[in-house]
Amino acid sequence: MADHVLVNAAPNSASSSMTGGRLLARNTIWNLVGHGAPLLVALFAIPLLIKGLGTARFGVLTLAWAVVGYFSLFDLGLGRALTKLVAEKLGAEQAEDIPRLIWTALALMGMLGIIGALVAASISPWLVYNILKIPQALQGETLNAFYLLSLSIPVVISAIGLRGVLEAHQRFDLTNIVRIPLGIFTFLGPLIVLPFSNSLFPVVAVLVAVRILTCGVFLALCLRQVPALRHNIRPQRNMVRPLISFGSWMTVTNIVGPVMVYMDRFFIGALISVTAVAYYTTPYEVVTKLGLISGALVGVLFPAFSTTLAQDRARTARLFGRGINYIFIVLFPLTLIIVTMAHEGLSQWLGAEFADNSAFVLQWLAVGVFVNSLAKVPSALVQGAGRPDLTAKMHLVELPIYLLILWWLLGAYGIKGAAIAWVARVGIDTLILFAMAQWLLPNTKALILSSLLRVIIAVSIIIMAGYTVGLFIKGMFLIGTLIVFIAVTWFWLLAPEERRLLKRFLSFRPT
Repeated sequence: MADHVLVNAAPNSASSSMTGGRLLARNTIWNLVGHGAPLLVALFAIPLLIKGLGTARFGVLTLAWAVVGYFSLFDLGLGRALTKLVAEKLGAEQAEDIPRLIWTALALMGMLGIIGALVAASISPWLVYNILKIPQALQGETLNAFYLLSLSIPVVISAIGLRGVLEAHQRFDLTNIVRIPLGIFTFLGPLIVLPFSNSLFPVVAVLVAVRILTCGVFLALCLRQVPALRHNIRPQRNMVRPLISFGSWMTVTNIVGPVMVYMDRFFIGALISVTAVAYYTTPYEVVTKLGLISGALVGVLFPAFSTTLAQDRARTARLFGRGINYIFIVLFPLTLIIVTMAHEGLSQWLGAEFADNSAFVLQWLAVGVFVNSLAKVPSALVQGAGRPDLTAKMHLVELPIYLLILWWLLGAYGIKGAAIAWVARVGIDTLILFAMAQWLLPNTKALILSSLLRVIIAVSIIIMAGYTVGLFIKGMFLIGTLIVFIAVTWFWLLAPEERRLLKRFLSFRPT
């Protein structure tokens, strides 16, 4: 198969040491744990927080979490740019330029953070008193909490840049050792405060203090990973342009992307009802968690692409093919099961009425998440190649078209139409991104065509699963399809060395 033609390409020492298969696999597992552990803690903590804070205060706390997460926009994509450029320098064996590059980026991010803090603080009264429907009794403490969050913006942005440096060096073990307790404490911190106060200000103060500590830990880890940072504290003007050029286009994607992700629910609320929003967003929030799997792998592949593209494009193509393979192998059976058993699963979880309204939406969104997860690999390749302008321009062009199609299908078919519009958008995205990848790596044409053919066949099978009726027929369809899928995976999708490793793993013998 085309995925394996490039296995024996001879990489240079830098790209080989930082993009080895076992290292990337280990880093992917670290990312999965880093993203998944806080979700498990949230299941335990959220009911206790609602009980202790009250529904209104908890609602404001969720806004605070959202604000902290959205602070990353103020870095103007410089964190991603720093990861890309440091990985590129490592791949080109130009490590002597890395300290000046890092300090230049941190200086820019610090200035942007200060500007962001001033903007956020100035609009906080407007948000609290005019935009957000906050009860009058909570407005004072909410405003003080928002002021505190505003002051933390420079710290949050600097932490993004420092984490990017570690990711460029493939030190996802270190980033997740920090991320896991940070994510857990995001939920446990407010619980610790509750016995002493249920005011929002001390709760948010704890969250901000943890962010400051996190930034300090990231800085210490970066100084250990790049010792030259201690002696070469000097931003350099000629490094500003490549950082800003890459980061500005990433910012366009970071702004337009969330609009396309969340606009459908606002349209549903405005054109149908808030009840319909619940029927749509609940399956959406469930099925999009599958994206954690692809996100964990792609987060590792992005700096790997940046490293190998500098001098070893054959290795880049190999990583690209393996990334597509692994996401496909993991997500196809999960998507197939979700689509086949959508109605039964929703009935058991939320009741028959919810299932009747949401099963179709869940099925279509599951297909969309499957396709979109595969598209993340060429998207990471495009950005790793230093062309974030391509994805940004694509999103700018498709935004008005998508909104028009969403409005039309929503009016014609309700929330089912919204799901179809979302899947159509990510399907077109996927085709365009694969075409961009083939343009950047011309020797991957056969690989990309075979990957697209595989996706088309898989989606066709998944859609067929959605039309099966009766629990017995669904069970037989699932069993038969999964048996064939396992055989195809073993004999066609996996390389010989991957089959050997899997045999050793299944027999519990040391490698």
